[in-house]
Amino acid sequence: MQNFYSMVNIQAILFIYLLVGVYANKRKIINSKTRQSYIDFIIQIALPCMIFNSFNQDISIEQLKYASIILVVSFLICLFSMLLGKVLYRKYPFEKRSILQYGAIISNAGFAGLPLVAAAYGELALFYASVFVIPNRIFLWSAGISLFTEADRKTKIKSALLNPGMIAVGLGLIKMLLGIQLHPSVVSVIKNIGDCTGPLSMIIVGTILAEISIKNVFEKGVFNLTFIRLILIPVVVMVSMKLLQMDPTAIKVAVVLTAMPVGTTTALLAQKYGADYTFGSKCVFVSTVLSMITVPILTIFL
Repeated sequence: MQNFYSMVNIQAILFIYLLVGVYANKRKIINSKTRQSYIDFIIQIALPCMIFNSFNQDISIEQLKYASIILVVSFLICLFSMLLGKVLYRKYPFEKRSILQYGAIISNAGFAGLPLVAAAYGELALFYASVFVIPNRIFLWSAGISLFTEADRKTKIKSALLNPGMIAVGLGLIKMLLGIQLHPSVVSVIKNIGDCTGPLSMIIVGTILAEISIKNVFEKGVFNLTFIRLILIPVVVMVSMKLLQMDPTAIKVAVVLTAMPVGTTTALLAQKYGADYTFGSKCVFVSTVLSMITVPILTIFL
C-alpha cells in the first residue's frame, strides 16, 4: 500500500506543476510570445543536461549483465510502441498524427518515472530504471523528433543525430562505458540544470493549457492515445515479461515506466516544429491526470 501512495504522490506533483503554469499564464508572467524562449532553453540546454546526467552510473559486471537485458527489453518496447503508433494513427493529418505517434513512443518516464521507482522499489530498481530510459532518450531524439519534420530522409537523419539531446546521449554513453570522471562542480552544475527540466516542462505545458477552453480538452484522439499510453502498452509489457518469467524487479521497473503519461516534450516539440501544440498539451494534461489513477492500480498486479 505504501507503493500505491508513493505513486499517487508523484502524479499529484506533476498536476500541481501544470497548475503553476496555468497561474503563470493568467498572471501574464509567461505568455505565448515569451513561451518559445523557455521551450528553446528546455530543448537545447536543460533536457540535454538531464539526459547526460542519467548516464552517471558506476556499474559492476553483474549489474551490467542484468542492465543489458533491461536495455534490450526497453528497445523492444520502444520499437513496439513506434510500430503501434504508425499503424493506429496513419490516417490522421500531420498536425495530430505526429503528436499521436510521438506520444505512443515517448512517455514521461524520465521525470515522473525515475523518482517514482526510487521511492517505491529502492536503489537497485533505480539503477535499472536509469538504464531502461536510455532507449526512450534515443528514440526521442531520433525516430521521435523525425515525426515532427517533413524533410527528406537525409535531412531527418542529420537533424536527429546532431541535435543537442542525441549528442548528450552519445557523450553520456562514452562517459559511462569508459568510466570518465568529471570535476564535482561540473557534475553538480549539469545535474542542477537537468533537474529543472521536468518542473519547467510541466509549467510550460500548463501555460498552453491556460489558453484552451476546458470543454475542448476532451476529444477522441486524446483519449485514444491516453488508453494506449496508460493501459494497453504497460499491460502488454507486464503479461509478456511475466510469461517469460523475467526478474520481478525488472518487471516492476518496465511496467511502471511504460505506464507513465505522455511525455511533456510532446507539446514542446509540437510548438517548435509547427504541429498542433494545443492538441499535444491536451494529451499531456489528460494522460497525466488519469495516470494518477491507472499507475497505482497497475502496481497492485506487480
